[in-house]
Amino acid sequence: MPPQFHQSSLSILNPLLRFSPPSSPDNPKHQRLSTIKMPKFTVRKLIPLLIFVLSSLSVLRLLRISYKSSSKSQSSSSTTFRLSPADSSQQLRANEGPTALMEKELKLLSDTVTRRSPCNILVFGFAPQYLMLSSINTRGITVILEDEPAKIMIPKAEVNPNNTRIYSLKYHQMEVRNAYNLLQHARANPACAPNMNNQHQGSSDCKLELRDLPQQVHNTKWDVIVVDGPRGDDLETPGRMGSIYTAAVLARKGSSNSTTDVFVHDVHRTAEKWLSWEFLCQENLVSAKGTFWKFRIKRQSNASRFCSPETVIIR
Repeated sequence: MPPQFHQSSLSILNPLLRFSPPSSPDNPKHQRLSTIKMPKFTVRKLIPLLIFVLSSLSVLRLLRISYKSSSKSQSSSSTTFRLSPADSSQQLRANEGPTALMEKELKLLSDTVTRRSPCNILVFGFAPQYLMLSSINTRGITVILEDEPAKIMIPKAEVNPNNTRIYSLKYHQMEVRNAYNLLQHARANPACAPNMNNQHQGSSDCKLELRDLPQQVHNTKWDVIVVDGPRGDDLETPGRMGSIYTAAVLARKGSSNSTTDVFVHDVHRTAEKWLSWEFLCQENLVSAKGTFWKFRIKRQSNASRFCSPETVIIR
């Protein structure tokens, strides 16, 4: 007789187990005991599974250690920032805004000043590098215009009081985003011609004219002008449209038998390049180092245009 299974016993059998159905009573030839085959778990089969489990645990442990180390490092750096806010603020200011002159750019400028010294130098935008010009031009005049008061709070010992002046200057409605509109305005407005601006000095209808220039700037014939300010590195910040335009006007003041060297920094940027071509003119470009262009402008106070008609301009 085949073994008899109760219903309760069948319900708890492992689904992996196989059993043979009982033979039919009508066919005694095939009567046999039901066979139950249990899977064979050998040590050799368990080893790969054990290795996989241990490897997974090791990987998870390494990821956990890496995450803790990263969190600790970030926490440490933020603590350092909070402990020294003054140093951090200075570092942030150093990283934003216009870049400093590279060595080859600074050499181009210093060689020009050395050759022309004693001379009159006007700089738009303060940077410690420009104090060097004062030390080279000991018997000349150096004037620096800066729109960020924090930058010009420097020790008096670093400035030669006999020949250097640093003025605060505001740029009204000169955001970089308005560069093209201001350029179109200057082309269409006769008040923006160089000879007209010389006559009105701060009261013309030209939107590119800087209104708050010190009187010394208007009254001096400049030999070297450097445009490196304002920042102009963001659409919402003041751009250098007014600085470049004013440099072009001031460079032409005086007798026609002399010249003014005008330098423009960061000419890889669109506004600086557009305005330089428009008012300083490609025909006057004499040298270029990195992103630093040097123009030599012939003085001509009665000039009615900035560039020759043949000069290609931005459309």
